[in-house]
Amino acid sequence: MAEYGPARYVVLGLVARHGPMTPYELKARVEDDIQPFWPILHAQLYRIPPELARAGLLREETETAGRRRRIFHLTDAGRAALERWLGDPDTPEAETRDPAQLKLFFADLGDPSDIVALATQQAERHRTLLAHYASLRAALEPSQDSRQRSRARVLRLGVLHERAHAEFWESMAADPEKLDD
Repeated sequence: MAEYGPARYVVLGLVARHGPMTPYELKARVEDDIQPFWPILHAQLYRIPPELARAGLLREETETAGRRRRIFHLTDAGRAALERWLGDPDTPEAETRDPAQLKLFFADLGDPSDIVALATQQAERHRTLLAHYASLRAALEPSQDSRQRSRARVLRLGVLHERAHAEFWESMAADPEKLDD
């Protein structure tokens, strides 16, 4: 079986978790659950399901009346592929593409006041995300079901990540020359 990239496993995982879905429903689920930590272009969510259906990992059903939506169902082969992927602890290196970090790297080429402005704006952005993730986590009842436990885990990581970023940028705004704790 061919190796697939993370976006394909996102599609398999969402169909496994929520049942048969249209590409539009996949897009909504990605926006709600996945987008904060794994952005996927909407166009991919319309292209990937038919591709996975051709590979036998999803089964496509088209409504015969109405909007004639394309609905994708997980196959046994799709579940097996998802289980193999989940069972493999090896992952590629994490991707960090943070434009603020890029600007910080080149900050010596600009005006020193730019660092404070950048740091102040970034601290605010990360505090906003921290509050958002914390509120999402507080609304969960992880003892209720496995989906809420999975979501609580990733939200915990999001809270810790945003807290660390907010604290870093706040310290940078207070003292741009500070290099160590």
